[in-house]
Amino acid sequence: MFRGSLVAIVTPMRQDGAIDFSALDSLLDFHIRNGTHGVVATGTTGEASTLDVDEHIAVVAHIVRYVAGRIPVIAGTGANATAEAIALTQAAAAARADACLVVTPYYNKPTQEGLFQHFAAIAGAADVPIILYNVPSRTACDLLPETVARLAEVPGIIGIKDATGDLERARAMRRLCPPEFLLYGGDDATGVALGLLGAAGVISVTANVAPKTMSAVWEAIFAGDAELARRLDETLAGLHRALFVESNPIPVKWALHAMGLIGPELRLPLTPLSLTKVAAVQAALRQAGVEA
Repeated sequence: MFRGSLVAIVTPMRQDGAIDFSALDSLLDFHIRNGTHGVVATGTTGEASTLDVDEHIAVVAHIVRYVAGRIPVIAGTGANATAEAIALTQAAAAARADACLVVTPYYNKPTQEGLFQHFAAIAGAADVPIILYNVPSRTACDLLPETVARLAEVPGIIGIKDATGDLERARAMRRLCPPEFLLYGGDDATGVALGLLGAAGVISVTANVAPKTMSAVWEAIFAGDAELARRLDETLAGLHRALFVESNPIPVKWALHAMGLIGPELRLPLTPLSLTKVAAVQAALRQAGVEA
């Protein structure tokens, strides 16, 4: 079971643009030391859209080897071509990832039937649990609750990361889907509210820089202490906002660099955090008690 604070981990890069595997190892140690419940690799925050196929597979395999079963590893394996998503998912399964997170096909704008067939084909082609990922603000493609309910009946599909921030939609999916189908938040600002609705966890950007507090929030949710969960989450409210003042992962990579954990590099077309946005991220880090 994948529960709690699941960090959508960044992919550190060197000045020459190559992946910085040494910095990645340090980040993984940082998360394990601070109680993060699981790692989600090669997702939006991991700049998966700028990794080539070999790099994508290498990052997943490296993380699985380094973590060595200490916490679960979920691999982002989505693509807008079904065949490519199948290949990435099969590679992640071969690397012994614990599950795969598969985003809706971006740009193509398939119908709901197309989405159903896309995900069903991936689930049928790889022996690994599949978590759907819906983030219409980035993909121009929306996986509707009724389609999620159909997919919840497909063997191998175990849950969904919903990044819409829409609590009514979450309630609809809870109502339409079997009770064992897992719901994960993909929007840090509404993560606690989703947890109190019965979500299994959150796939979190904020956990990159505040892993100890994020894990404590979810421990409180699981213990039934809603007041403590809300109180802890309030200290992170500024981060939930500030880490999206520009496109993710621009602000979170700036924050991790300020914390001395990674270099500042991103891959084009992403560019460094604008100087006008630095103060907002710095203030949010201070509010959360993060040293930078």
